Amino acid sequence: MSFKKIGQKINVDELKRLGKLNREQIEVKAKRDKELFDIITGQDQRLLLIIGPCSSDNEEAVLEYAKRLSKLQTEVVDKIFMVMRVYTAKPRTNGDGYKGIIHQADPNAKQNLINGIKAVRELHYKVIAETGLTTADEMLYVENLNLVDDLVSYIAVGARSVENQVHRFVSSGIDTPVGMKNPTSGNLNVMFNAIHAAQKPQTFLYDHEEVHTTGNPLAHAILRGGVDEFGINHPNFYTENLLSAIESYKKLGLEYPFILVDTNHDNSGKQHLEQIRIVRQTLLNRKWNEDIKNFVRGFMIESYLEDGKQDEPVVFGKSITDPCLGWEKSEELVREIADSL
Repeated sequence: MSFKKIGQKINVDELKRLGKLNREQIEVKAKRDKELFDIITGQDQRLLLIIGPCSSDNEEAVLEYAKRLSKLQTEVVDKIFMVMRVYTAKPRTNGDGYKGIIHQADPNAKQNLINGIKAVRELHYKVIAETGLTTADEMLYVENLNLVDDLVSYIAVGARSVENQVHRFVSSGIDTPVGMKNPTSGNLNVMFNAIHAAQKPQTFLYDHEEVHTTGNPLAHAILRGGVDEFGINHPNFYTENLLSAIESYKKLGLEYPFILVDTNHDNSGKQHLEQIRIVRQTLLNRKWNEDIKNFVRGFMIESYLEDGKQDEPVVFGKSITDPCLGWEKSEELVREIADSL
């Protein structure tokens, strides 16, 4: 085998002493986690937004965004509940490009995963400690879950991971909501198989031990569109797509049916301004159809301080991965959503 160890082994207990929540912060997080649970289970009818940068590439910019989002959350709290995207590991189809703060705490520096993991904990901790918001992250590397499981309130399983059995089984043992995206092909059966597996008890090997889970009833669907073999985008936020997903939920009898619409990726064709139109059309669909209103209960929105994307981290708060809505447009969109409800 050609594996070469290039860093020290991580001491999980020692790492978790970094960015450790105090009693007051634990209570804030527990209160918000209960609110999120009530939304997923239908006891709270507010709309859920998983919103924030495509990738959290700069601590200062992410915290500035978090402070603005926290202020906005207080203004719309009666109608909208927001969990901030603090995505620290980015999947790469061909392995090239920026892979997230977990690989590079500084995008301009060399990769150093030990420093990166420390930066991940610091960032999730600071968002909670400094703003009172709770965070979402993508479970790209299942073996890293226990490094942040005390800080993160929402987990997403991405389009490239949703077919992976380990991701599905690990999701069955997570206490927080897990959003399962449809794969890049757009195949909804794959996503619903993943939700089914995550909601059921599973026995498997994890961290070199045999483990048993009780199932995660909070696993649910995220529709993010797909792309065919010719590279053509096929969005799945239109009326017939939503009704098809709802019908699958009904046939399968899954617990707590809940659908988020991802407004970027293959729904928007990564045209970040299209996110506004997608939100508007989905809100109209919710008004038109009672099933859509009851099942489609939120959005995943990619949003940062500045509009668009850049190739190098030169402009403060501008994405270096997928293009995002800038803050002014994001703020307007959130207020528009609240006014429509």
